[in-house]
Amino acid sequence: MGKRNRQKHGFKKPKTLEISEDGGIVRKKHKVEEHISQRISPDPAELANVDNDDEAVYKEPSAYNNLLVTLGSSGKYFSDAYRRRQREEEGKSDSEESDYDDSDSLSGSGLNDSERGSDDESPKIDARGSILEKFGVVGAGEEGEDAEMENDQGTSESEQEHELDVHSNAAVEASGCVSSYAMHLGHQISKGEIDELSEKRWKYKWEVSAAENCKWVGTGECFMKDDNPKSGYGLKPSLYKHWLNIYETSGGSDFHTSKERLFFSLCNSYRDILNCSKRPFYHKGHGEDSSTIDAYIMHSLNHIFRTRDLVTRNDTKMAKHQETAKDEILSGGEFLDHGFTRPKVLILLPLRNIAFRVVKRLIQLTPSNHKVNVEYLGRFSDDFGAGEAHDNEDNEVFQDVHGSGQKSSKPTDFHALFDGNPDDHFMVGIKFTRKSIKLYSDFYTSDMIVASPLGLITKIGEAEREKEKDVDYLSSIEILIIDHADVIAMQNWSHVNTVVEQLNCLPSKQHGMDVMRMRQWYLDGYARFYRQSVVLGYFLNPDMNSLFNQHCLNYEGKVKLICEYKGILPKVLIQARQIYERFDADSIAEADDARLEYFTKKVFPKIKDSIQGGIMLFISSYFEFVRIRNFLKSQNASFCLLGEYTKQSDISRSRVWFFEGKRKIMLYTERAHFYHRYKIRGMQNLIIYSLPERKEFYPEIVNMLEGSHGLTCTVLFSRFDQLRLERIVGSTAAKRMMTSEKSIFAFC
Repeated sequence: MGKRNRQKHGFKKPKTLEISEDGGIVRKKHKVEEHISQRISPDPAELANVDNDDEAVYKEPSAYNNLLVTLGSSGKYFSDAYRRRQREEEGKSDSEESDYDDSDSLSGSGLNDSERGSDDESPKIDARGSILEKFGVVGAGEEGEDAEMENDQGTSESEQEHELDVHSNAAVEASGCVSSYAMHLGHQISKGEIDELSEKRWKYKWEVSAAENCKWVGTGECFMKDDNPKSGYGLKPSLYKHWLNIYETSGGSDFHTSKERLFFSLCNSYRDILNCSKRPFYHKGHGEDSSTIDAYIMHSLNHIFRTRDLVTRNDTKMAKHQETAKDEILSGGEFLDHGFTRPKVLILLPLRNIAFRVVKRLIQLTPSNHKVNVEYLGRFSDDFGAGEAHDNEDNEVFQDVHGSGQKSSKPTDFHALFDGNPDDHFMVGIKFTRKSIKLYSDFYTSDMIVASPLGLITKIGEAEREKEKDVDYLSSIEILIIDHADVIAMQNWSHVNTVVEQLNCLPSKQHGMDVMRMRQWYLDGYARFYRQSVVLGYFLNPDMNSLFNQHCLNYEGKVKLICEYKGILPKVLIQARQIYERFDADSIAEADDARLEYFTKKVFPKIKDSIQGGIMLFISSYFEFVRIRNFLKSQNASFCLLGEYTKQSDISRSRVWFFEGKRKIMLYTERAHFYHRYKIRGMQNLIIYSLPERKEFYPEIVNMLEGSHGLTCTVLFSRFDQLRLERIVGSTAAKRMMTSEKSIFAFC
């Protein structure tokens, strides 16, 4: 990502509080007032009420007060908020308090353009008609932020006012807002709920059948009922009408029973969702993938628009009744509608070409009156819509021993996934105003952030190294969507864990926040218990399970899809003898060591003195790859390497050596196969050290034995490989292989 100039204002360190003999917190009043109100002249009436004693003993401050003290030196808002709270606790009248100017509620006024949501300093201005037509935009431009800086704060258009009219849309507002959005964010979480969630023990009490051989299971009470179509399924009327029109225009007939509507209802429950059996677009799953994208995009838009409507209504009320509104803020929660920062939705995607599809669909699903202008659309199309060829190897001509050349071929799913721009380092902010969408918006003024894990990791690393930088725009994320988690798993899943750990943390700076209108659960540090997390992918692995169980703590509960698998063995086209050998491991932590020990003592002695060669060792993870490489070195074995970090020149040389028999053993990793899909020649014997995560790789690798003499494949597995095993041999066979007294199984 490009460099950006950033200006941040730090904070003076709060005064240290003295501790009295009885353990109470003691502070000199005149120093506290001086600290909290650095730029405010105290009212004479206030000074008259100050006690002559130099010291006062205070009770243990709440999280709310601690935050006010910490941020007190940042501006007038916090000074007023703290003084008002102090006077309320002391029983004094607030009639003498001076008013403070209302801030720009949504955008965070006073912010510098320090977190510009772009990859480039100078925007590329292009408003080509073909791009607009492709994105389904009636009109678009490349105006700067000044064109419609904060029009989302003004009086709403007639349609929005019509939506808010209780007489014309009472049913829709009651069903959508009260039952989902408002009820979810308005819930006051209890200490008991927090303790229970912190235990991270989930009991799935109900199940509902889904697609073939699949079912939804969930915690808490079952909510999956037939929604009333007249209610709009909880959507804002303009969103529902626009979505229904698009659905019918595309040829859909019954929206109520559609996959889009069903998955949207899941999202609208605000529960955490795990669906790792989603057929992706690159595996002939365009329909399922598109319906899922539509559902979570509409859910995100609904959440963003309802948040804006709520803040706008409260702004209007406060402007009309300033004094009354301030009293209600202190006494109740009607006007508590803010988080620490503006961004509310984070979508993690693995590649730019996938982000291009999602943002393109996002623009199409936004009602026309909200996208009269789409800023920087041409630039976005240039940055995300096309790219260089995925790899030079795509056009590589492999020379065999006879000197003939054969152009390398890739399967269709490879081209579908990597065609376009496959870059995995990006991050873009998206802002919605009343009539426009702004791409590449400043992260702190964005409503949504679309990023790759690597793009966010770069920002997190910069914030750790440079004090003036931060990632506080992640502090108020209320909806997290991780799509194509299976592709991210082929990159580096630890990046996802790091990003999720950064979500909903207390911010390090002010960022224009109005603390008087902040939801109490933000101040208490409970935002992570309100965040909805949606994890979507093609397969499930232990890392995804761990993230969902350990880092997704939504108080609403969890829903996940469980499927029975038929297996993929019929796609093995050769008559290869496939021998599965089970080794014992006491725990998942010991599984790697047990696998290596089994290989070194049971498998390697059989191939050590082989003169035949052509032995392929397929390894799933890079960690296992390194351990096997080191072991083979210690045994002075004849081997070559083909891993994800192997240089292209070394790869070509290794393939020739292996084909010619100059190296007897080749180590080949799953990630290398994922990014290149090589067809390895010269295989005589296949040993699958660890099963691939992606089930389609199994028949691809086994079918490479075609033409060999032995046609033998040996597979190592343990009871901790059940998720991978059932995708390959089928759920029924996998259960039998895990529980059988026998440890060796054969498939022919």
